[in-house]
Amino acid sequence: MAFGAGGGSPDEVKGDINVTPLVDVCLVLLIIFMVVTPMLQSGVDVLLPQGPHSAKKPGKEGDLIISIKQDGTVFIGQDWIPDRDLVRYLKAERAKNPARAVMIKADKRINFGKVRTVMKAANDAEFTGVSFLTENQQAGAEIAKGRT
Repeated sequence: MAFGAGGGSPDEVKGDINVTPLVDVCLVLLIIFMVVTPMLQSGVDVLLPQGPHSAKKPGKEGDLIISIKQDGTVFIGQDWIPDRDLVRYLKAERAKNPARAVMIKADKRINFGKVRTVMKAANDAEFTGVSFLTENQQAGAEIAKGRT
């Protein structure tokens, strides 16, 4: 007479849950989110100035986003552009799509002279629609009060 560890006959269905496939699927999803999340960001992280009259991001999907970091480096999208190549790069971007607008994301801790240089480069490249991205200072206060 043979004894089985689980008791019952070998043809009997076991009621145990195998969690290994669930863990595998969760790890794959975690890896996918870790890879995709950095790609969702447009431009470079900067600390935007706050303004009372800020609106939701204007413009269209294909607008050109110029980011100016605290150290004065200029990025167009995710690409670092040296100051000497900025006008040439902007002219090439305008040649691709003349109706494209420019959005400037400037760190609030930088000297305005650097922003002026970028604005002049956009003007030299003959862009007509240039705007600044800011954060709405009232939105933070409303969230803190519990209003959304």
